[in-house]
Amino acid sequence: MSQSCDIPGMNVPRSRFPAPDNDLDVPADAGEQRVVLGGGCFWCTEAVYLAVDGVGSVTSGYAGGSADTANYEAVCSGTTGHAEVIEVRYDPTKASFGELLRIFFSVAHDPTQLNRQGNDRGTQYRSAIFYENEQQRQVAEAYIQKLNESGVFGDPVVTTLEPLDAFYPAEEYHQNFAARNPHQPYVMAVAAPKMEKLRDSFGDRLKPEFNDDQA
Repeated sequence: MSQSCDIPGMNVPRSRFPAPDNDLDVPADAGEQRVVLGGGCFWCTEAVYLAVDGVGSVTSGYAGGSADTANYEAVCSGTTGHAEVIEVRYDPTKASFGELLRIFFSVAHDPTQLNRQGNDRGTQYRSAIFYENEQQRQVAEAYIQKLNESGVFGDPVVTTLEPLDAFYPAEEYHQNFAARNPHQPYVMAVAAPKMEKLRDSFGDRLKPEFNDDQA
């Protein structure tokens, strides 16, 4: 994993970043939901979503490939079809699917980079939403169209929408990596700026312990 943090939306105020259409969203009374997102290195996307109020758990893992090659060494080869992803389990009464997508596109990663994030290159770092039902697909598709029409990014969104066949948790040492290794160089260079942007733009959406100047 290389050091880079160049997200076109990072300098766009939240007020100018389009919101998803609420009428398409998952109902608030639907019970616990999950979404599986690929946005480059899972250390950093995991760190972002662990801070969001309503998120119960975030697990780093792999999706898009088969079980026999769902391990870090194989996935890093870029030949297995997997993407590094996070599985986010959340309460839709506190955090809507649409709002989680808004954070995904504006803070968690750069959705205009094809098969890479910064200097991390390969299909395993692709921008992807792995949907598990038609409603998720429709909400995500409509939001991507809205983002492209808004011109908030200088380039088109290249995020793929892929059916979720299976989610494979990553090795234990990858879980909660940024929180356990805050001074690791990659975490400081990539995850820390995203967390700062998250607090600046979505402070009202965060768990109290993360919306703190000392967080």
